[in-house]
Formats: sequence, C-alpha cells, structure tokens
Amino acid sequence: MTQRILVSIFCGILFGVGLVVSDMVNPGRVLAFLDVAGAWDPSLAFVMGGALIPSSIAYAIKRRCTRPAFDAEFHVPASRTIDGKLVSGAVLFGLGWGLVGLCPGPAVASLVTGRWEAILFAAAMLVGMFAHRVATSRRNAPLQAR
Repeated sequence: MTQRILVSIFCGILFGVGLVVSDMVNPGRVLAFLDVAGAWDPSLAFVMGGALIPSSIAYAIKRRCTRPAFDAEFHVPASRTIDGKLVSGAVLFGLGWGLVGLCPGPAVASLVTGRWEAILFAAAMLVGMFAHRVATSRRNAPLQAR
C-alpha cells in the first residue's frame, strides 16, 4: 500500500512538472490551440502527441503482465459504450476547457503558481465534484436500499 501511494505521488508530481515545463498550465496557450481560425498555436498537439509515446509503451507492457507492479489489478475502464452520460460529460468538459483554458490536471498543477484564476478554478472544480457525489449518492440510494 505504501509503495502504491509513493508511486502515485511520484507519477502525479512527474505529470505536474511536465505540465508546468510544457506551459500547459497557461490558459492562454490552450485557448490559442483551440483558436484554429485565428492565431493558432499547435504546441498543445505536440504535447498530446508526446503523451502517446509513454502511453503506448505502458499499454504494450500491460498486455504482457497479469497485474501492475504496485497494485492488485489494472484500473482501465472496461466499458466502450458511448452513452448520453459520456457525451454530456464530454460536452461539459469541452465547454469548461474552451471557456477558460484549464482542465483538471493543469488546474491542479497551476496551483503552484498561486494565480487566483487557478485557485478559483480548482475551488469550482471541487464544488462540482462534491455536487456530483451528492447527486450520484441520492440517485443510487434507492438501488442500495433494495
């Protein structure tokens, strides 16, 4: 358990440092990437493309392993269903990302900058996560009572 937590912390720090070094915590850079009809900045595409390399290696390793090194099982979504819940979540995510240029990972990493926008975004994100938890628990409560 301790190894799993330490590896998780290390991976989170590595991810956050990567976001800061690549300047993906800069909402202006993200918004410039989304401005395909204006002053388009393709640098985000290079970051996304670069992320495919370690991800592809990790999936190739996963296929050869029965379980990960620091956990009892792999936590990869098994569902391939595209339903209304997925689509509506993707739309909300895209709206939030396109409006302010931040998504959860860069928002958490940008907290180290101390910018008020990042702090406000992270606080709003926590409120949204809490609201989802409350709504989900109320929706599932009748199912658990059966």
